[in-house]
Amino acid sequence: MKRIKQKSRRLITIILVAAFFVSSIGFLSYKSDDFETVKNLDIFYTLYKELSLYYVDDVDPGKVIKQGIDAMLKSLDPYTVYIPETQIEDLKFMTTGQYGGIGALIRQYDDYVVIAEPYENFPAYDAGIKAGDIILEIDGNSTKNKKSSEISELLKGQPNTNVKIKVKRYKIEKPLEFELIRKEVQVPNVPYSGMLNDEIAYVVLSRFTSGASNDVRNAIIELKKENEIKGLVLDLRNNPGGLLMEAVFLSNLFIEKDKEIVSTKGKVKDWDKEYKAPREAFDKNIPLVVLVNRGSASASEIVSGAIQDYDRGVIIGERTFGKGLVQTTRDLSYNAKLKVTTAKYYIPSGRCIQALDYSNRNEDGSVGRVPDSLATEFKTAGGRKVFDGGGILPDIVIEKENASNIAIALTIQNILFDYVTKYASEKDSISAPEQFTLSDIEYQDFVKFVLEKDFVYDTKSEETLENLIEITKNEKYYQEAADEIESLKKILAHDVEKDLNVFKEEIVEMLESEIIGRYYYQKGRIKYNLKNDKDVVKSLEILNDTSMYNKILRAEE
Repeated sequence: MKRIKQKSRRLITIILVAAFFVSSIGFLSYKSDDFETVKNLDIFYTLYKELSLYYVDDVDPGKVIKQGIDAMLKSLDPYTVYIPETQIEDLKFMTTGQYGGIGALIRQYDDYVVIAEPYENFPAYDAGIKAGDIILEIDGNSTKNKKSSEISELLKGQPNTNVKIKVKRYKIEKPLEFELIRKEVQVPNVPYSGMLNDEIAYVVLSRFTSGASNDVRNAIIELKKENEIKGLVLDLRNNPGGLLMEAVFLSNLFIEKDKEIVSTKGKVKDWDKEYKAPREAFDKNIPLVVLVNRGSASASEIVSGAIQDYDRGVIIGERTFGKGLVQTTRDLSYNAKLKVTTAKYYIPSGRCIQALDYSNRNEDGSVGRVPDSLATEFKTAGGRKVFDGGGILPDIVIEKENASNIAIALTIQNILFDYVTKYASEKDSISAPEQFTLSDIEYQDFVKFVLEKDFVYDTKSEETLENLIEITKNEKYYQEAADEIESLKKILAHDVEKDLNVFKEEIVEMLESEIIGRYYYQKGRIKYNLKNDKDVVKSLEILNDTSMYNKILRAEE
């Protein structure tokens, strides 16, 4: 055994020496005076050699070196990442929206992982797996204490391969077993499209994978077949982005041919490029509203930024995420890849909407946003003022109300999810998403369910008071203020049953949305949420008032 370990270590040493000299030659030929690079590669090689030879336990070279690579790349920005061969399927999913698997959303659930929602017409759905099913085993192996990311990897695989799953279902004592055949799962770019009223169309785009622009175009064509559309709401909220060219093609649906949509500038000047609308616009006149929020990033910001810069539509919602960095995938040895930030992108007005400056970190390693005081003013095509340095600021900002502490706790502790699992097990069907409401009797049943769970949570007021008590004790003021503090503690002490009624409206909305998702899945949930959507209400107001719409898009001093 000792000889095998010695041979293994010698082999590692030989590989590292070879890799080092090849790397050194490559760097030297690229930049002969780059002594610092060669020196530090030498230090890395000698450090790993000593670690491999003398560390008390066996060292896994693949694991240790990958951690070293990940840490190195993390010091640059969150988007520059190493992708080993084993994770290439994840890269494929990011660019195409396709993967081999059972077709289901999963989430962490105590020591296990639970099915959050099966996708319609895919293996999990067809086999009868339901939201709320707790995954106990995969292919005979226990899933206890595994993270959702690990379970996701186990469920994925090549199409037409088998996977056995054992689940625990609510109110069924014996675990259920399913044998599924994986399929090619295509997550839709457009999960929902429909009419908000007789004249205003609505299309949701969830990601910019291959074909996204065509999917939006086709959705609008289908809606036009049966409706006389006089306005469109394009929803890019919580869309994290994706392929840059899909952002160009989508913008081109509404922006004239040959107009610049975005440009990229980076270290390699030969890669700098301007991306112009390649075709005649699909519809250059339809009144347009684009919805964005803090979750709208990258390609979403290219589209909303181009629409704003050309005064082509009204942007409504929250300031976007602020990701103005472009990534390129580079091939590495052994079928691995490097996704590396190679440029920044600039929208037509000349703005770069990158919010965080990763090249200038604080002393603690954190990254700060570009302050508003350093933002530069630009102009839209029509002369309206816009600014760089922090995402796309909507033409109409609608502030979102923060969720109450009790609503957050009910979600995090899976109380709300568990009640809906119970609810769905007792009702075979419910009314359509547009008509469904939770009755007062049903809500009181929920309150009873919560109280039986010994549900506890802290309010922000109580957390702040506890911090204050700790400070007064450290500074020796507590005894003098003890009576007042105890009195305040009683005033701020919350009552779960009372809070469930105080925040009833908010909690009912969350319950109804989750319940509808169990019966009508993603499309039903989107359709239901439109009823109480402030951004959508504002969009309808603007699109139904031509003078207001035009006034917003005019530059007024």
